[in-house]
Amino acid sequence: MKKQSGFTLIEVMVVVAILGILAAIVMTNVVGKDDQARVTTTRASLASIANALEMYKLDNHKYPTTDEGLEALVNKPASAKNFADGGYLKKLPEDSWGNPFRYVAPGDNGRPYEVYSLGGDSVEGGEGTDADIYHE
Repeated sequence: MKKQSGFTLIEVMVVVAILGILAAIVMTNVVGKDDQARVTTTRASLASIANALEMYKLDNHKYPTTDEGLEALVNKPASAKNFADGGYLKKLPEDSWGNPFRYVAPGDNGRPYEVYSLGGDSVEGGEGTDADIYHE
């Protein structure tokens, strides 16, 4: 008689059960992280805009006005005496939810400007991932 080798049904079921448990653990750690990733990406975009605003100020000795907005970082406004070749940003960025960033100059609390996103709900205020995100 030949001896057959292979896995028994019980061994295969144990492996499938272990894989199922591991998949459940991984899924609970991954699901829900997309909102947190959107907030982090939006904060990084805000930092890039703030750097571009600082470069604009170095060249023009002032920040763009609220009316000129962030468009002044892409296309030269009439008030700009100096403007970097190609602009300070290649295009106007959007937040992670596909909405334009807001810009106000001067900002609150004596800040020269404020640039922010309205968050996941696209309206002012909110909590959690729906909260407004400001450059700090």
